[in-house]
Amino acid sequence: MIHFWIRIGLAFTVVIAVGLLFTFERPPVQTVQSGHRGIGLEQVYNRVALENQIARTVFPEEQPEIDPAGIPSSEVYENVQVLGDVDANEFIRLMGAITEWVSPEQGCAYCHSEEEAFSDDSLYTKRVSRRMLEMTRAINAQWADHVGATGVNCYTCHAGNPVPAEIWFTEPEHPQTTRMVGNPAGQNRAGEQVGLSSLPSDPFTPFFIEQPAAIRVITQTALPTGNRSSIKQTEWTYGLMIHMSDALGVNCVFCHNSRSFMDWSQSGPQRTTAWYGIAMVRDLNANYLVPLRDEYPPERLGVLGDAPKANCATCHQGAYKPLFGHPAIEGFPDLVGPVVETTVVQ
Repeated sequence: MIHFWIRIGLAFTVVIAVGLLFTFERPPVQTVQSGHRGIGLEQVYNRVALENQIARTVFPEEQPEIDPAGIPSSEVYENVQVLGDVDANEFIRLMGAITEWVSPEQGCAYCHSEEEAFSDDSLYTKRVSRRMLEMTRAINAQWADHVGATGVNCYTCHAGNPVPAEIWFTEPEHPQTTRMVGNPAGQNRAGEQVGLSSLPSDPFTPFFIEQPAAIRVITQTALPTGNRSSIKQTEWTYGLMIHMSDALGVNCVFCHNSRSFMDWSQSGPQRTTAWYGIAMVRDLNANYLVPLRDEYPPERLGVLGDAPKANCATCHQGAYKPLFGHPAIEGFPDLVGPVVETTVVQ
């Protein structure tokens, strides 16, 4: 008799489960194939979540074109150090666009002193923005393998804010690092930048600095000679990969084939694009952002006194393409500058 009621209970449970399956609507998912068929290179998106994310994204307003003056800006305005060859009228148009991209509430006074002439360099924001403009032009000229024809402008990172939402500083050592047995490297601290996992909480300092560590998981030799890879290197690498996934809103197979994560021949083209992206971030931090440390006031520096730096989220901010592919340099050809020779370990 007992077994009879157990069978009745199980049957009732199955009926309820089936009823719930057809009662609640499943998330509207969509699968997009990004590689050859049959190798698992495909992304699964929640279509509604993606549409909501796009709806929340504020795109910059288009700037109307203007008739050229026929005179370079350096002949009209004083102390133009970066865009001196740009047409004088186009220079003013670009300055207006930069104001909307970076400081729409503060206006021109964010970089230019209200008491002095516009040529005055007394505000640190003007000195920093001049270097940022050089950096933007260098990205569009030298890193087309990553940014493509879409390019970047000030709005890509700033999105209408004087300080980009996604920047990073070197973290101070945690008291756990002074314990007797080993250095946990920030493990078990539930860092947001590594998806609240127990992986080392700072994946940026090892990989996004001037002399970065090699991004490795397994060694390429049978014995630990030459290219030595340790468990800790693997953990740091996985922390970086989690950051990249979160920054782009994708999963691992956006770049890798899960059959062999290390095999480039089985990876999708996005992995090559990501490789150039990592090299680009290293270049920006080493040659543009870190050297600006002395220009910033103390309140703009990190706890350890370091300058704000970039990572993948600085531009992507959760989108597989920054601003979902919005053409950043369309209508602004002067944001593509000359190629500048830099040295970065890749």
